[in-house]
Amino acid sequence: MTVALRPYDPATDAEGLYDCKLAFERGLGENTGGDDKAAVYEGKLTDGYRERWLAWVERCVADDERCVTVAESDDGKGDGGESTEAGAVVGYVFVLPERLAMVWDAAVINELYVAPDHRGTGVADDLMTAAVDLAADQSLPLDRVVLDVDPANERARAFYDRHGFESWGEMVARPLDLV
Repeated sequence: MTVALRPYDPATDAEGLYDCKLAFERGLGENTGGDDKAAVYEGKLTDGYRERWLAWVERCVADDERCVTVAESDDGKGDGGESTEAGAVVGYVFVLPERLAMVWDAAVINELYVAPDHRGTGVADDLMTAAVDLAADQSLPLDRVVLDVDPANERARAFYDRHGFESWGEMVARPLDLV
């Protein structure tokens, strides 16, 4: 199995990127929050959401073509020998463009995803390197790169720990319809 990294191309990669985005969102819902969270995440994955998300990605890429890096299968094989279409997007990292660094006063890794058949192969490490390299080129309020990871996602936490990430605050959320 070989994988190549390159900047996202909206003209050729939209379907593959969105397939990975669906798997990313469904994984968040299934693995880190129970049935209620899974239902909320699944419920948002409409055609309208797809169009809005891809348009947002395209706007971000227009700011900096490196903000979305895709991992593309070169040889059509997954880690276990399963068939993966050559040229298929099998992972991505999405770093918010520099103009949005003020959101967390740092570079922000919005999402990092690798298809299950390609996990444990170094693809995620390569994507993280691409993200950190981009962040190092940004003019940031604080020289940090941040991301949000669910504390229950032990695999992701171990990965980020291995890459030198440490706890830096905590997010909380509430529905907008509370009185």
